[in-house]
Amino acid sequence: MTSRTRLTTVAVLLACVIAVAAAYALIGRHQSAGPAASSRATASARATTAATAQVCQSKLPSQARDTLGLIAKGGPYPYRSDGIVFDNREGRLPKQRSGYYHEYTVVTPGSGDRGTRRVVTGGPGEEYWTDDHYSTFQTIDPHC
Repeated sequence: MTSRTRLTTVAVLLACVIAVAAAYALIGRHQSAGPAASSRATASARATTAATAQVCQSKLPSQARDTLGLIAKGGPYPYRSDGIVFDNREGRLPKQRSGYYHEYTVVTPGSGDRGTRRVVTGGPGEEYWTDDHYSTFQTIDPHC
């Protein structure tokens, strides 16, 4: 066997070992994630479609309607982070350019922090409600 043939054989074997190790790591990670990963995937799929569901503005908590009023007036807002860019990293809202969406806190009575409720705005008249810190969204219908 020439040294070139040996080198090629070793390279092929090494590539096979790396491929098997990578496959084993992926399978092991998937199996160890178990039901939690499955429920996260289900929640993600549900959240992706939830943005198309609608909620009547009149059915929102009074604090959410107060936040919508502040947004319409341009503030002042109760939290300094209100109005910051919402990046939509999870892709649960329709894909738009960076800086398109903005988030606003909906006050949660009894919460010692900002809580989990938000209104996210896009273009004119485009408003979304989430009460679970961006896991699901509903389009706010202002006409009901």
